[in-house]
Order: sequence, then C-alpha cells, then structure tokens
Amino acid sequence: MTTMQQSPSPPPEPQRRRGSEQGGGHGHAGHGPGAGHNRGPGHEHGPGVGQGSGQSPGEGHGHGHAHGHGHSHSHGPAAPVSKHLRKVIAAVLIPFTAAVVVGLVVLWPGGAPPHERTGVGFDRQTQQATVTQVVAVSCKSVNASGDTPTGDTSTAEGNSAQQQATGTCKKATVRVDTGKDKGRTFTEIVQPDQPRQLHQNEKVVVAYEPSAPKDLQYSVTDVNRKLPLALLAGIFALAVVVVGRLRGVMALVALAISFLVLTLFILPAVLQGSNPLVVAVIGSSAIMLIALYICHGLSARTSVAVLGTLVSLLLIGVLGSGFIGWAALTGNTDDNTGLIHGLYPSIDMSGLLLAGVIIGSLGVLDDVTVTQTSAVWELHEANPSMGWRGLYRAGIRIGRDHIASVVNTLVLAYAGAALPLLLLFSIAQSSVDTVANSELVAEEIVRTLVGSIGLVASVPVTTALAALVVSADRPGPAAPAPVGAAVPAGTAPAAVARGGRGRRRKR
Repeated sequence: MTTMQQSPSPPPEPQRRRGSEQGGGHGHAGHGPGAGHNRGPGHEHGPGVGQGSGQSPGEGHGHGHAHGHGHSHSHGPAAPVSKHLRKVIAAVLIPFTAAVVVGLVVLWPGGAPPHERTGVGFDRQTQQATVTQVVAVSCKSVNASGDTPTGDTSTAEGNSAQQQATGTCKKATVRVDTGKDKGRTFTEIVQPDQPRQLHQNEKVVVAYEPSAPKDLQYSVTDVNRKLPLALLAGIFALAVVVVGRLRGVMALVALAISFLVLTLFILPAVLQGSNPLVVAVIGSSAIMLIALYICHGLSARTSVAVLGTLVSLLLIGVLGSGFIGWAALTGNTDDNTGLIHGLYPSIDMSGLLLAGVIIGSLGVLDDVTVTQTSAVWELHEANPSMGWRGLYRAGIRIGRDHIASVVNTLVLAYAGAALPLLLLFSIAQSSVDTVANSELVAEEIVRTLVGSIGLVASVPVTTALAALVVSADRPGPAAPAPVGAAVPAGTAPAAVARGGRGRRRKR
C-alpha cells in the first residue's frame, strides 16, 4: 500500500461535509467490521478512534478525528477519575468514615445529665407571658426608699438614683400564659433608665423562682422574639431555595442535620464528661461528611474536598492545642463559662475552648476546600492536557484571592462579636499590649489566628490534592495508525499524539 499524499490546500467542501457526516467532527465510529467502537459514558469518543467507511470489510481508517478542540455529548461536569483512583480515595475515606461512626456510637450521650436549677443566668425556669396593662406612676411612690439621693449626679450611679427618685416609672401588669400558674398576674416596675421598656400586649419571657415569696416568684427577664426570628428564618430559607434550587434545598437539609449533631451529640456528650476535643473532632467530622456529600454529591470531587478539610482540621487541632496550653488559657473567662464550670466541675474548659475553635473553623473550611476543588476541576475541563503542576499553579492563583477575603472575613466576624468588649477597653484607654494580654481577648486572638492558619493552609493542600487526582487519570496511548494510513488535512498533530487524554470518565 502506498502512502497517500496530502495536498496543502483544504479538500473541497463536499468532501469535508461527507467526512463530517461519517464521524470526523464528532468522533463517531463507522459500522464496518474494521471500525473501532468506543461508546463510553456520556457517549463520548476520544481521538484515535478508527473510522470505517462502512463500504467494505477491513477498510477502516485508523486516523484520529480531532480538529484542535474537544467535542462532547456529555451533560454536566465530568470528573476524569478512573476506577483505580476512586479505589485509592475510598481506601482513605471509608476507614475514616467508619471510625467516625464508631465514635458516634461509643460516645453517644443520650441526653444532657439532669441537675438542680440554680436560678442564675440561663439556669432558671422560664415561662411565656403577656403584658396586659402599663400605667405611668411616680418613681418615688414605688421605690423602697422615699429619701432623695444626694450622690453626685455626674456619675452613672448618681444619675440613675436621681431618676428613680424624681422621674416617672411604669407599672406593668403581666399575665403568665404557660405552666402550672397559667392565668396568674403580677406587677413589674420599670425604671425610666432601664434599656428595655415594656409595652401593652407585648409578649415577654418571665423567670420563675419557686423558693421566693409568692409575690416575688415571677419577674420579666426578656422579650419573646419567636415571631420575628421565625419570619427571618423563613425568608432565609426561601432565598436559599429560590437561588440555589435543588442545591439550596440540600444545603438546608445539611444545615438541619448539622444543628441536630451539635445539639444531640456534641453538647450533651461534653456535659456528660467526655473529652471535649475528642467529641468536637468526631462531631465536626460527622458534620463535614454529611454536609459536603449532601450538598455536592457523592463524587471524587467532593471526596477531595473532604480530604482537604480533614487535613486542615488536623492542623487546626494541633496548633490550637499547643498554643492554648502555651498561653495558659483556661477557657473560664465570663459568667457563662463560670456557671458551666460551677455546675459541671469535671468539664475541661480549655478543651472546650479548643473544641470551639475546631467547630468554628469548620464552616469556613468547607467553603474554601469545595471552591478550590471545583476550580481545579473546571481548569482541567477547560484544558485536559494541562499537567498537575500547571493545574496547581492556576488553582493557587485563584486561592490567593480566596485567602485574602476569607481571612478578613474571619477576623471581622470575631471583632464584631467582641465589639462591646473592645469598646470597653477603648473607654478605659488601655494600651494594645494590655488588651491583648488579657485572657478574654487572648482567647479570641488564638481562636482567630489558629483558624486563619488552618484556612490559609487548606488552599495549597486542597489545590495540590485536587490537581494530583484530576491529572493522574490518563488513559493509555492510542494505538498507532497503520502504515500508510492517511491523516486528514487540518488535523492538529498534538491531538493525535495526545491519545485519549481528552477522554472523560465517570466521577
């Protein structure tokens, strides 16, 4: 057989159309016995597929059909991960998932341990109530002492005492709506300088102390905010579903499951005396697995994000444990933590602080790892011939922008939560080193910096894992073309040499 000579000029248009109809543009194989069939998932055919003319047996041409671009019949993103690589990923994640399940079973608390109410802070009985009437009265007539205060009114205490003696107070009648004393009423005196003023028909929360005198057993502690909070939650859910559609629904389901794991496992297990760090690691791992796979599907892409999140959580745990111990942070810095330590002395408060660091970092970690993995996958889809180094360099450029925004977000989130405390230090005109050295602020600094280090590290770790996985799957080289086989004019040599590199496989 002689070698066919190719003319430098393109063939006539009818011949190109005929060749396209025979599969040159779409990679469809001919149906003769000499044709090479390759109908893989997604009905895609890589370069190098033999084409038979269908006119006589054995007349198939072994040239590849590539025109410098990929043409695919697949629908949706395809992750080119082979069965072998899926087995490697499963070999890591299946034992880890099994360990998380075993930890949940072994440490499952079955509810918070009971205790006697102290009546302090949140640890008191509460009921729902309604303000039925509010009348204005003289503060002097309802205060215990009728003497006019003579203190300095330029101070906050002196000014408050002056208002209580000479100002106008409110006398509110409150009706208990729940509990054994439903329908019972009591009066509440509201001073003019109180930050919360009561209004008629307002829904409130009242505290109940059975050991107090009968006329002092109930007192208003807060406002009932269930309706506005429920409405806001409904608006949030509606916005997520309208914009995210099915993904949004899955995200809400994952959010609900995360809340259940937190309230049914993590908190009761810590109260029952289990190691807070172990509980936080198991609980956050369960939340991570459930949330990521529910929201993003069971795929190699999601599994890589899970691995990147896991590595970053381990780093946060190690750094947090080291610096919390080195800085001698006790975790007992305010009234709430003091009450917890008083009720449950066996709880390791520094371990509880570390558990909070891990759980608080998990939500942002999920965002970073999923974004980086998706970016690498899309880069590979755009250029299947790009090696892992090229994918890593391109992905890390995206990650640098993500790092800048995420770290700033985390710092501002903690600063916003501690804004009243920062204002207090500003009023006291304390120096920066004095403020930072206080345990209350040092806890937030360690929490912020350890979490930020984990977030920064998650970008190169996840990007490298995704680049290695997505580029490691390379089908074998295409069979060489028979001697004398023609290569159509305009066919890019790189497309032929690439073999099946552009072929996609199941996730």
